[in-house]
This record gives sequence, C-alpha cells and structure tokens, in this order.
Amino acid sequence: MSNAATSLSAEAAANLPQHVAVIMDGNGRWARERHLPRVEGHRRGAESAKVIIRTAGEVGVKYLTLYAFSAENWNRPKDEVAALMKYLIHYLKAETPDLNKSNVRLEAIGQIHRLPENVQEQLQKSIATLSKNNGLTLVLALSYGGRTEIVDAARSIARKAKAGELDPEEVTEKVFAQHLYTRHWPDPDLLIRTSGEMRISNFLLWQISYAELVITPTLWPDFRKPQFFQALEEYHRRHRRFGGL
Repeated sequence: MSNAATSLSAEAAANLPQHVAVIMDGNGRWARERHLPRVEGHRRGAESAKVIIRTAGEVGVKYLTLYAFSAENWNRPKDEVAALMKYLIHYLKAETPDLNKSNVRLEAIGQIHRLPENVQEQLQKSIATLSKNNGLTLVLALSYGGRTEIVDAARSIARKAKAGELDPEEVTEKVFAQHLYTRHWPDPDLLIRTSGEMRISNFLLWQISYAELVITPTLWPDFRKPQFFQALEEYHRRHRRFGGL
C-alpha cells in the first residue's frame, strides 16, 4: 500500500464498499514496542475504533464489522481478558450517546452468552438505545469464531430437518446463509487487516468468500482516518469479477 491518504478521492467516494470488516490486530505489539502494558495498547486501540466508526459513517459506508474479541481470546491471561471486558463496558457507556447523535445502529455477533453478565447487560442497553437509528450499522464481533458460526448454522439446519421443517435437498447457499449470525446484513465487500499478518484468524469465513482483502503493516492503535482512506482507495482500484471475466 502507498502512503496514507489525507482525503478520499471523488472516485473512491463514488465506489465505496457497502460493508467493511476489520481485523483489528497489533494492540499488544504496539504496547510492547513502547514498553507499555498490553492493556494500554487495547485502550489506544479503542480510540482507533472510535475514529474509524465515525469516519465510516461520515463517508457513507453502510455496515462496519469490527473483530473486537475472538472465541480464542478467552485463552489469554485472565487479567488481560478482565481488562478487555472492563474497557468494553466503559466504551459502550461512554460512546453510546455519541453513536446515537451520529445515527449509528449497533449489533453484535458471536457467543454473546459467554460474556460476563455485566457486559451482556450493557451491550443490550446500548443496542436498545441505538435500535431506531438508520445510519451506519456497527457490528461488534464478540466471543466470535467463524468455524463455530458455521457449526451453529449446520446444527440449526439439522434440527429443522429432523423436525421435518426443512427438506435437506432444499438447503442451498442462500438457505445456509440465512442461518448464520450475519443473516440480516450483506457480506463484506472489503476486509482490512492491520499489523501485516497474512491470515484470516477464523473471522467471517463464509461471508468473506469474495471480499477484497487489504493488509496493512500499520498496527491497529496507529490506524486512523488516513489509513482507512488508503484502504478505501485500494478497494476502488480493484476490479471485482466474482469468478467471471
């Protein structure tokens, strides 16, 4: 990728991805490079999330999905997980009024039942407060794993088939997609991964089949509006063929 863009070109603004998904990676590395505790990297990363949410809404992106906490993240040290949950509650409480002013709607996907009760309660409060908004839809992937989502969808379809509610021969890609956590939204057009890692990390495995991938070496705490515009410019330069010519 080239140098970060300070503004969005008219061409890129006219060819925006409808749905952007982001793997927000590099908080720990950012903190380590500065000899700071990992939690400080997460705090700084939350600031980046705030900027990108606001920017996405301003330019006209319709859906923004942020990989905030993976199912595998439960394996991290307990004190780090506790700090992340604390930041999540603080973020939701502090930002919900501003998100409301910006007409942002909030949704969440993943094994939400695994989150601490106080996190679930605040999440539901924020979702309810923002439920009437019709601007940017912000989707937080929390306790989320792509393989688990696919297994859950398969299990749901199997239950319906067993109950005689669904003929297995009628299970198409469209039917399967209707049983995913993301069934209410279009698939991502653009997937951004920060920190330069070349992997998907079990994120939206079904949904990103035809997404354009933009990998940036920028660590998430340093990813702000110029880097986001840079990714949108890169998306604009791609020719999306969906298997055709």
